[in-house]
Amino acid sequence: MPIAVQSARHLRTSLARVIAVVRPGAHDTARALAAEGCEVVPCRDAEQGMGASLACGVRAAGEVGGYVIALGDMPFVRPSSIAAVCDALAAGAPLVAPYFRARRGHPVGIAGRYRAELEVLGGDQGARTLLERHAAELVKIPCGDPGVIRDIDAPSDLAPPLAV
Repeated sequence: MPIAVQSARHLRTSLARVIAVVRPGAHDTARALAAEGCEVVPCRDAEQGMGASLACGVRAAGEVGGYVIALGDMPFVRPSSIAAVCDALAAGAPLVAPYFRARRGHPVGIAGRYRAELEVLGGDQGARTLLERHAAELVKIPCGDPGVIRDIDAPSDLAPPLAV
């Protein structure tokens, strides 16, 4: 099972609509995500970086009240953390992010009013520049979920975290 499937399962607990942006040719992953109820959108510009993939997903979502931006390589994010981001967006937060031990994590919530800025993103920074530009509007949600900062970049990242 692709790691992105577990990430999608957690997102589906809080979101009625999950759009999964995939690289062209990622047929097995696309099928697995579709089987989980995700709308799968191939992004022909994915090689340009996370920003291009994010822009592709926002264009696919269209005009909505807010976007919950999550990463497919973060399967350890607890559903309660996702729900907290969704709740803050629904309550009117313009930008929202969970924080674990003073580190910003994912998913990030972005109000629909930022759609135009999201649709023109490129490069590998994702929405980081948007969040920095509007830092005064960011609602920080402290959480006890280390999954909001834990991604899987290599097989060794799947090992249980060390106790400190």
